[in-house]
Amino acid sequence: MTKEFKIAPSILSADFARLGKEVESVISAGADFVHFDVMDNHYVPNLTFGPVICKSLRDYGIEAPIDVHLMVQPVDRLIADFAEAGATYITFHPEASDDIGATLDLIRSNGCLPGLAINPPTPLSYVEDYLDQIEIITMMSVNPGFAGQSFIPEVLDKLTETRTMIEKSGRKVFLEIDGGVKANNIGDIASYGADVFVSGSGIFGTDNYRDTIDEMRQNLAPYSNQ
Repeated sequence: MTKEFKIAPSILSADFARLGKEVESVISAGADFVHFDVMDNHYVPNLTFGPVICKSLRDYGIEAPIDVHLMVQPVDRLIADFAEAGATYITFHPEASDDIGATLDLIRSNGCLPGLAINPPTPLSYVEDYLDQIEIITMMSVNPGFAGQSFIPEVLDKLTETRTMIEKSGRKVFLEIDGGVKANNIGDIASYGADVFVSGSGIFGTDNYRDTIDEMRQNLAPYSNQ
């Protein structure tokens, strides 16, 4: 069976002075999802943006799936706001929720697809316990909180283990990798089981988005039948 890879540029690395145009350009260049790294200056040290940016992009005319990664604590308060603003997927860190199952149910009841985000030191027991309730798993290949970090290679074995869990479940669950993804390492990462690739500076930091995404697709192609 051919794998369907998804490329998800993170707007954290986009030019916010012209964000609508930036996102329009990157989608036109072949990207699949729009990735939101939402940080609260509490769960992580940095502070980024809220639901108003999501709504602004929808109002601008962006129709691509919006993949909201909540690096916030508490998490439940923002779910309805992002859902109303036009989010498609909402993922959160299990450590940030008082009741993981209830938070997953809250995301789904607000019309979005729920997921978990797993930090490099976070055990995969969370994935195993809630796999039947999630549609996407975001595997962090950097420590959350800052853009532009280098990929942590030790995460690759966790990717493979998670892919095995997904296949054993028989469910279609996206396995997303977030952090340090670039054209020159995306193929190697795919070989460990990822099928959604978040890339911030690896796309927005390049001169030609289409050329970069085309190169990513070329490097992914050998792994599409694995």
